[in-house]
Amino acid sequence: MASTREVLQQHAAAGRRFSAGGVESFALDAGSGVPVLCMHGVPVSSFVYRRLVPALAERGLRGVAFDLPGLGLAERPADFDYSWTGLGRFAVQAVDALGLDDFHLVVHDIGGPVGFELAAALRGRVRSITLLNTLLAVSRFRKPWVMRPFEVPLLGEAWLASMVKPAFRLLMAWQGIGDVRAVPPSEIDAHVALLKHGDGGRAFLRIMRSFETTPEKEARYISTVRNVPYPVQLLWGAQDPALRLDVYGRIAADITGAPLHTVPGKHFLQEDQAPAIADAVARIASQGERQAG
Repeated sequence: MASTREVLQQHAAAGRRFSAGGVESFALDAGSGVPVLCMHGVPVSSFVYRRLVPALAERGLRGVAFDLPGLGLAERPADFDYSWTGLGRFAVQAVDALGLDDFHLVVHDIGGPVGFELAAALRGRVRSITLLNTLLAVSRFRKPWVMRPFEVPLLGEAWLASMVKPAFRLLMAWQGIGDVRAVPPSEIDAHVALLKHGDGGRAFLRIMRSFETTPEKEARYISTVRNVPYPVQLLWGAQDPALRLDVYGRIAADITGAPLHTVPGKHFLQEDQAPAIADAVARIASQGERQAG
């Protein structure tokens, strides 16, 4: 079994560096078909898509996932705007830097609001959107208890410091990964290393303290998934304790009018359900291509 250091080396070797808006970042990019852009949330990075990106390539698509500033292998500038608005602005610049013209969009966790910012800015270039356990009705969102300490100065720093490898493994087994047997411990540990990479997690805390859960943002995000010229689908981890299916999944389904599909996973369903996600994305991508044509 590979060590955490080896896992991180393999991850870095699997992708490439790029620069957008004056910020250097990292992207996984595989395949040669129509692009599928996968937006990550917190406290993870593009690493969470390490199984999905090649699975999309195997299905004739180009899988792409990049690190948002402040996370993963991206830079963490002290003067960056880590709000959803700022991260969305970076995403627009990253899409152009990576040479993505029209693209299918997959969003997860706060990658939803960031991805919706992107979709709102580039409406004519989106071919489909797949929502994975994400935030849409943001004005009604209430952070789960494990996220709330990060909002509070000093307490958030202490809570982050306690997030060491053994504790994070327990958290992922309880809240994040449905089948932890499918994920080697060294890969779970890699998430912690990437979270604290370079700055100890200070930029992550700024992200956690910059959520924009306003009615205005909610209206903007809804406009990208309701009454739109491209297909939209929802794929939810049925046992997600953070963004519960019977609350956030149902709200998203009611808003979009899109089909709500489930897989037997928790919050980070990319970890143990990548083939199922890839199949669903390939199906909606085919539908989106027919509509675009």
